[in-house]
Amino acid sequence: MNLAMNRYETTNRLKDCEMGCGFRTAWARSLIVLLVVLAVFPLVHTAHALEIPPLKGYVNDYANMISKPVQSKLEAELKAFERTDSTQLVILTIPSLEGETIEEFSIRVAETWKIGQKGRDNGIVFLVAAKEKRIRIEVGRGLEGKLTDLTTGRIIDLVVKPRFKRGDFSGGFVAGASALIDATKGEFKAEEVRPARKGNSLSPIFTLLLFAGVGLLFLGSFSRLVGGIAGAIGLPGIAFFMVSPSLITLILLGLLGLVMGVFLPLLFSGIGHGRGGTFLPGGGFSTGGGGGDFGGGGGFGSGGGFGGGGGDFGGGGASGDW
Repeated sequence: MNLAMNRYETTNRLKDCEMGCGFRTAWARSLIVLLVVLAVFPLVHTAHALEIPPLKGYVNDYANMISKPVQSKLEAELKAFERTDSTQLVILTIPSLEGETIEEFSIRVAETWKIGQKGRDNGIVFLVAAKEKRIRIEVGRGLEGKLTDLTTGRIIDLVVKPRFKRGDFSGGFVAGASALIDATKGEFKAEEVRPARKGNSLSPIFTLLLFAGVGLLFLGSFSRLVGGIAGAIGLPGIAFFMVSPSLITLILLGLLGLVMGVFLPLLFSGIGHGRGGTFLPGGGFSTGGGGGDFGGGGGFGSGGGFGGGGGDFGGGGASGDW
């Protein structure tokens, strides 16, 4: 009798050990995969981020939105403005953001070009992405008191956007630049006050991953195969309609969706069979497209010796669309 009881207890202990070891192994593998994905994906984003074009002058029309006569006019006016006021205002148009948010790209441009004077930080970047129909006014730290988020938002909404909607892009840039110049002198006035769009909004990719994670967790709870397939197809599919990413970004999102669909349910189910705790994974990232069509690396001074003076930017300004 005692021998039978000992065998029974030994068998139960072995089963408990096998279950515990299996849980720890599955949990450890899932955690390692998740950490690897979160660590590698930002590096991929950096490697394939949209290339910053060379700074050629006050007007950098890489999307061919401004007529040549207007470009010459703006170039002369902005040069005269810097000479008299020391404030440096540059215009940049690009064909597409390639999946990157305009706020992320504009701050990278501002930091690379260093528009404005060092110590005074009095630079302005007037950026437009043609494909996404996005507008961004990036303001140097030294001008944030005059060009507040509210003021730059009103300039976009009341001055630039109406002209862009009519297809008058050249007129929109002329009027927008003029309004910015007036605002730096305290002379800009508008009849309406509209809230400016903040530049520090959550990345669309982060929002996509948040909702995709919940959906894949639900599907994967029924079948990890279904979750993996849904993630591999659904994540890049939704991203295509949300932010129009590049091909390499879609492929990477597909792989990420596959990993999330297979391992997130395993991770949560493993923890659910433990002591009943709940784990909420945090963190996120954003991704840009691969390679721009600018034909040059970052930097400036490639056009007639024009270049930024070392100004600093802190994310002030506003964004909009038309």
